[in-house]
Amino acid sequence: MTTTPATLIVVDDDPEIRELLADYLGRHGYRALTAEDGEALRALLARETPDLLIVDLMLPGDDGFTLCRELRRDSEVPIIMLTASADETDRILGLELGADDYLGKPFNPRELLARIKAVLRRTRGVSTPPSAAQARLVAFGDWRLDRVSRELIDAEEARTTLSGADFQLLQVFLDHPEEVLSREALFELTRGRPAPPLDRSIDVHVCRLRQRLGEDAQHSQLIRTVRGAGYVLATRVEVLA
Repeated sequence: MTTTPATLIVVDDDPEIRELLADYLGRHGYRALTAEDGEALRALLARETPDLLIVDLMLPGDDGFTLCRELRRDSEVPIIMLTASADETDRILGLELGADDYLGKPFNPRELLARIKAVLRRTRGVSTPPSAAQARLVAFGDWRLDRVSRELIDAEEARTTLSGADFQLLQVFLDHPEEVLSREALFELTRGRPAPPLDRSIDVHVCRLRQRLGEDAQHSQLIRTVRGAGYVLATRVEVLA
C-alpha cells in the first residue's frame, strides 16, 4: 500500500535555507513546499492543506508571531518555529501563541527532521491505535476527552478541538492521574526527548492547557502546581467508552 507523503511548508525569507530544507526534507520522503513571507504562505494555504508548517520568526512584513496568531484563529495545523534569537521570551511567546515546538538557528537539519517526526506522531496519532488503557472517551472533573477526534467536551456539550501540543500534554496527565509529574518528565513524555537545561516551555504549555479548561494558575483545581516538584492532575479519570 502506498503512503501519501506528509506535506510540509517551509516559511523563511532566506532562499538558501528554503532550498536546503526543501531538498533535505524531500530526500527524506516529505513533500516540501516553500514560501518567502506571509503573503506567499497565504497563497499556498489557499490551495494546499499542509500537515505541518516550519515558520521562521523573523520575516519581512508579518513576522512569525503574527502568522502563528493568524493561523490559530481557525486552524490546528502543527507549527515548528525557527528563531535566531537567544531571547527565551521569543520562544515562550511563540509557544503561548500556539506553536507546537521551536528550534534555534543555526540548527542541524537532522534535529529538525527528528522534531518534525515527533510532532507528526503526536498530531496525526499514527503511532498506535487506542488501546483499552487509552479508551476513546474518558471523563475527568467536569470534562470529557474524545481521544480519537481530539475534542474536549464540557458540561454543556460544547466541543473544542485541541492542538497537537495541548492534546499530547492532556493525554499524559490523563494517563497519570493524581501523580505528581516533574517538568522534566512532562517534557520527555510529550516531546520524546530529554528537556534542555533550564527549559521552561512546559510551564507555557500547562498555562495554555489550563486556559482551555477554563482555569488559571492561581485557582486551578484540575492541574495543580506542586511547589518544587511539578504538576498533578488532581482528579480521577473515568473510562466511558
